[in-house]
Amino acid sequence: MNIPFLDNWRKRQSGTPTGALAAAVDVDPAGVAELLAECELLRVRAGQKGIALDDSPASLTALDQLPPRWRDDPEELPWLGNDAGLYLGTVLVRNVPGAVWHIRPSGQPVVLLDSGREIDVVEAGLDWAMSGSPELSQVYAESAEN
Repeated sequence: MNIPFLDNWRKRQSGTPTGALAAAVDVDPAGVAELLAECELLRVRAGQKGIALDDSPASLTALDQLPPRWRDDPEELPWLGNDAGLYLGTVLVRNVPGAVWHIRPSGQPVVLLDSGREIDVVEAGLDWAMSGSPELSQVYAESAEN
């Protein structure tokens, strides 16, 4: 994977990673989108259950149907929730016209809709992983309406 901004970020001795990532969104939005779309743990767990994550809204519905066995592993839970949120964001950015990744000053990635509304996808993913609510497909549907 060729993500040029990462090389520049690693070379820098000063500055914050947050600032570098936020700047990278402006310089190389496709590279940032590719990085945020990795969601490796979620993709592995979904693949083990026969679910192909093809960045479509239908794949969110399939994820919502998974039995939440990850809740039995308190170490994996936050990682899976984070990945679920980033995957939700990836589906939004790739399917909702005008949706783009945005990095908050805190360094948290969110999806910015054409309407100006920010979707905190990581928080939604963590909520989904911990309690199953809101469903990822529901967050997508509500966001796609705006």
